[in-house]
Amino acid sequence: MRVYPEKLQADLEKRIAPLYVVSGDEPLLVQETTDRIRAHLRDNGFTEREVFHAEGRGFDWDPLLFSVGSMSLFGDRKLLDVRLPTGKPGDKGGKALTSLAGQLSADTVMLLTTPRLDGSTTRTKWYKALDGAGVVVQIWPLERKDFPGWLNSRLRASGLQADQDAVELLAERLEGNLLAAVQEIERLRLTQGDGHVDAETVLGGVSDSSRFDVFRLIDAALEGDVARSLRIVRGLRQEGAEILALTGMLAREVRSLAAMSIERSNGASPASLMKKYRVFPKRQGIMTRALGRHTAESAQALAERLYHIDSRVKGLAVGDPWTELEGLVVELGGLDLGLAEPVPVIRRDV
Repeated sequence: MRVYPEKLQADLEKRIAPLYVVSGDEPLLVQETTDRIRAHLRDNGFTEREVFHAEGRGFDWDPLLFSVGSMSLFGDRKLLDVRLPTGKPGDKGGKALTSLAGQLSADTVMLLTTPRLDGSTTRTKWYKALDGAGVVVQIWPLERKDFPGWLNSRLRASGLQADQDAVELLAERLEGNLLAAVQEIERLRLTQGDGHVDAETVLGGVSDSSRFDVFRLIDAALEGDVARSLRIVRGLRQEGAEILALTGMLAREVRSLAAMSIERSNGASPASLMKKYRVFPKRQGIMTRALGRHTAESAQALAERLYHIDSRVKGLAVGDPWTELEGLVVELGGLDLGLAEPVPVIRRDV
């Protein structure tokens, strides 16, 4: 059963479903939605949690199936937290998910997180089984016209009172990037003792804040300026930038590029894609040029690199995530380093 994000809390308070599916390409909203579900389950006795990263065709679904039928080690209720970064479980995974939909009990709940699922995926047997057995929450990106209002609500929730000019300036600078917006609002909260934010405050903070180098990084990579992209990455590393925040901001661009590349290969025009994916007018040029450099396959390889970076940052795989990030921006810029190799997983979170 589908539930709108804004109605999820009310639904959680009424009942606990045997499974939840959260899908979308807006990292912040997806993260906040899954955090809300996990917190509610934890407050209701689901104190044991197992995390499964179904990262590709080589993923073994048997431990997940076994976990559904096994007792909790401590007799607690259990959450199976499953991440499906490609949104494609494959034949074996599809059968496993279809089977799981009918096996979950009042003491075992599954949370499945995926990127935005296309129409063909929502018509599969496994998806229909999950939709029929639990709650599906689809996260849609904010419309451009709604972004200033969202910003203003977040500012007020943080105890800040922003002038209209300040809100509009923030919206222009952030260009719909919610992760960057949250970071900037937190910076304003810490620096504005009186809680008042005007346009001058925003301009001063933006010009001094290294986090806005990330926007230049994204644009340089999409433009194909590999040398500049690498200089920015290395500069951000030296400044101690948080790599998960960087990859979160890159994820939106890469996933949009991958989705657009698939439709481009099927005959869609760049102009129609810019409109469908709500690309800001001043960024349509670089996105169109990026589409010209990438196929559906190369864009998907970029999405896989993002997952590899996340795995390395979290200690689930061996390797330097910053080196992998450099590889990502190089390939995003159009230089072919070859498809990303499978990540050597060193442990599974439980």
